[in-house]
Amino acid sequence: MSTLIAQIGETDAHQSELTTRRDPRAEMAVRLPAIIQPFLSWLTAKPAPAEAAVDRSPIHFVRQACLLVASGLLVGVMSIWVPVVAGAVMLFLSVTLTTSGLSVFQVVVFHHCAHGTVFRSWGHNRAVGRLISAIFLFKHFDHYRSEHMRHHSARKLLTEEDEYADFVLGMCRLEPELPKRELWRRVLANVVFSPGFHVRFLLRRIRAATRSHDRVHNAVAAAGLAVPLVASAVTGHALVVLIVWFLPLTLLLQWATIGRILCEHRFPEPALIAARNKEFVCMATAGVFPGAAPPPVAAWSPSGFCAWVSWWLNMLTIQLMVRVIVLVGDAPCHDFHHRRPATKLWTDYIHERQKDVDAGCPGFPMNYGETWGLFRAIDENLATLSATPKHAVPAWPH
Repeated sequence: MSTLIAQIGETDAHQSELTTRRDPRAEMAVRLPAIIQPFLSWLTAKPAPAEAAVDRSPIHFVRQACLLVASGLLVGVMSIWVPVVAGAVMLFLSVTLTTSGLSVFQVVVFHHCAHGTVFRSWGHNRAVGRLISAIFLFKHFDHYRSEHMRHHSARKLLTEEDEYADFVLGMCRLEPELPKRELWRRVLANVVFSPGFHVRFLLRRIRAATRSHDRVHNAVAAAGLAVPLVASAVTGHALVVLIVWFLPLTLLLQWATIGRILCEHRFPEPALIAARNKEFVCMATAGVFPGAAPPPVAAWSPSGFCAWVSWWLNMLTIQLMVRVIVLVGDAPCHDFHHRRPATKLWTDYIHERQKDVDAGCPGFPMNYGETWGLFRAIDENLATLSATPKHAVPAWPH
């Protein structure tokens, strides 16, 4: 335990240098052992001060997504032949791995294929993007790319042509000027835990994947639905197939999507929304980093020990699950992506965003903002929607 808890006391010269950037991640770098710093950089999506960059190929994320899904399915199948308790643990691990892989496919591979930055040729990006959208029941890649490019335009962001606004204001039926408490009530009761919402969401996905303009895409999507159903009938393990594949593909992936989208953007002041300039882009996005600042007290007192145990429990449960399932890949650095959407250095998003922060974000009128914790970020975003006048954003018919 002592090797994982803060080594607190008088800081040496090296520690003093690390504290020049005062933020939760810098505090972790000062107060926690060096051996766990790479893990903390991945978990929080923030580097330690002066941490070396990582050279990573886009194909790394393709392999990661494939490995996660394949591992999840394999563990799920193996759970059939083990005792009940062990089988339940394996099923939990299975759905976690599979959902994580599906999120990486959606948030990283599919998304960056639309930007043409995964494979060298546009043809390969398009082919893989179309395959992903068909198998995993996403919007047809061509339609998604068209909508996503509009989303990156300051003239279209938070308008009726914006995919983010369509989901938040249309699909989720959130509205400006409502009290934040009411917005949270709608998020929880009418979205996250609403069977009706998830059915609507799933039917929307199935229609988008199977009724597109592309017959081949439609056929692949239909086959992607049919093959697991046939396999469950042939093997007689319908419940396992339902849990191992269809649960991550539907409800769990949709939960992850809701959390990720709700934390992505905030609603700036009406004057900035009307101006639609670079300041508007800056204020509409912020980094969202899993984690929290370490306790300010030493671990050697009873209260300090409890504080550090609580902190580690939070980091290794809630924050870890957020990172593995919701804020996968470069999702925590979504603000960097909106400021540098065409960069091919996105694969090392952790260090590239920090370099941009340290340089003052050249070309933009203000530096990056950030929030620590998914739920705090959603809360802040809902607060901005609550403060937004109705006339500042389009209204969706409900």
